[in-house]
Amino acid sequence: MGTKNVGIALSDESGTMAFPHSVIKNDANLQSNIESIVAAERVAEIVIGHSLDKSGKANSVHQAAEKLMVDLTLTVGLPIHLEPEQYSTQAAVRIQGKDSNTDAAAAALILDSWLRRGQGKSVFDELNE
Repeated sequence: MGTKNVGIALSDESGTMAFPHSVIKNDANLQSNIESIVAAERVAEIVIGHSLDKSGKANSVHQAAEKLMVDLTLTVGLPIHLEPEQYSTQAAVRIQGKDSNTDAAAAALILDSWLRRGQGKSVFDELNE
């Protein structure tokens, strides 16, 4: 979760692939905008990037993500998961370059990581298939 913008990603119906969806402003309307996307896209579970500093301690972004997680839990009532997001933006930039969709691409990488873990797979497993 960025301090200025928040990337949104969705998975396919089978929950095996993640796709960038949109980038929304991190402002007073953030929660209601997420709730609208959740309703429109019939989201079943939410994954939020878990931001920690290099020593593994919670930083200010993490605290904001935890607050959003609690607030969304109360309003949408869906399971919400935290997934490590360290270097996701840098990885997205390396893959596609920096543009207006970078945050959505980073969100897709975070969601993809969570989906793969749930399937008991890693990127390396798939490369060896």
